[in-house]
Amino acid sequence: MKYPLIRSLSLAVFLTSCVVPAAAQELYPNRPIKLLVGIPPGGAPDVVARLVGQHLSESLGQPVVIENRTGANGNVAGEAVAKAPPDGYTLLLGADSGIVINPHIYATMRFDPLKDLVPITSVATNQFILAVNPKLPVKTLPEFVDYARKANPPLAFASGGVGSQHHMAMELFKQRAGINLLNVTYRGGTPAMIATVGGETQVLFAGGESAGQFEGGTLRGLAVSGQRRSKRYPDLPTIGEFYPGYGVDIWLGLFAPAGTPEPIVARLRTEVQALLARPEVAAKVNVSGSLEPFILSSEDFSALIAKDHDKFGKLVKQFNIKIN
Repeated sequence: MKYPLIRSLSLAVFLTSCVVPAAAQELYPNRPIKLLVGIPPGGAPDVVARLVGQHLSESLGQPVVIENRTGANGNVAGEAVAKAPPDGYTLLLGADSGIVINPHIYATMRFDPLKDLVPITSVATNQFILAVNPKLPVKTLPEFVDYARKANPPLAFASGGVGSQHHMAMELFKQRAGINLLNVTYRGGTPAMIATVGGETQVLFAGGESAGQFEGGTLRGLAVSGQRRSKRYPDLPTIGEFYPGYGVDIWLGLFAPAGTPEPIVARLRTEVQALLARPEVAAKVNVSGSLEPFILSSEDFSALIAKDHDKFGKLVKQFNIKIN
């Protein structure tokens, strides 16, 4: 008689173990959520994270706390999320560089972005503006290229770190234009922008955080990096208009630790994509960071990640960029 009782107890324990996670998912979220960003406050990813976080707080009914974990071109924030419990309470607003470039340039990484993080949804896309300190005697892209070719020592450009999209975009531009520039790295796009405004460096690929500097005249835009002209700066040509085939667009995405239950991932995806589809949210994303909402299906986002991972792997090898 005791054996049927043991079997009954075992079955009860098994059923309980199945019910608890399901119940936890149904109650999600029942406490604050952390959303990590790998750059200092003020940069485009930070702007987007705060907009998304604010609206998620309202739609999910729980606070979304933004944490800026800087360092190693986003690796510090990425690792913290990758090693967090896969329960939906620790998320990453990640730039493409941290997901598809870092694995190729860092000799050692304590996590694998493609294996240890699960993509929830694409969030926003952007392009850079090639900008110079206004004291530089150039007003067009051809004038800058000619000036840079003659500069001795080489002009210094500011980037958000070795292997950042700022860096990769400039290496591609240097190659196509046939010029030499010295890379000076900073901990994110905002410090790089401040350095160029202050004259520490002469040029950079500026992101949306620099909008006020263009309007105030402390930076001069020469061209945009993307495949098409910017809606916000339609008078600026694309670099591709001078160097056909050049084009660098960047994206931001929302990620969770691998193993996060699919119902939680699906709910977050649905909420974020619904928010990005609202006209007023799209306007805030654009005004705050010169960004555009970027909504892809789960399959298309995963395909984009795989494609960019392969593309940048080849570029990193070509430019021989490594961090030990």
